[in-house]
Amino acid sequence: MLSSPRKIHELKSMTTGITLEIPAKAEYLSLVRAVVVSAAALDPAVEDQRLEDLRLAVSEATTNAIRSHANLGSEERITIRCGLTADRIEVEVQDRGPGFNPENITPAVPLDQPGRLNYEGGFGIPLMRVLADEIKINSADEGTTVQLVVYTPPSSENSQP
Repeated sequence: MLSSPRKIHELKSMTTGITLEIPAKAEYLSLVRAVVVSAAALDPAVEDQRLEDLRLAVSEATTNAIRSHANLGSEERITIRCGLTADRIEVEVQDRGPGFNPENITPAVPLDQPGRLNYEGGFGIPLMRVLADEIKINSADEGTTVQLVVYTPPSSENSQP
């Protein structure tokens, strides 16, 4: 299990949320991105740059889930949950792939190395760590769940002068 310093609250505590179940196919990535970002945009306090950060982080997590299923030849669906609370946007991407140990991820070849152009991938999890305020990865033989949290600023209605 890998998590950032702050504690991620269980997604079951979401006050508003959506659940998507998609086939493990790349054609559904744009749908996932659109639905998650549209849901997050319901909070007018969320800045456009944070929406773009969330879009990319969710895309990376979903792409990893799709690849995990493709490597198995699995027809099972991937589940994406998106929830909004007073101070955060929480997204969970769950697959039913073989799992992996997040602590044993081999770092990608540095961008300035000549061999890097011959290698695709390796930036998904590090990118999610930069784009989300919190990330937690739970992985086991029966699948992997990636939880992403992006904090939202307090709404101007609750702000005091």
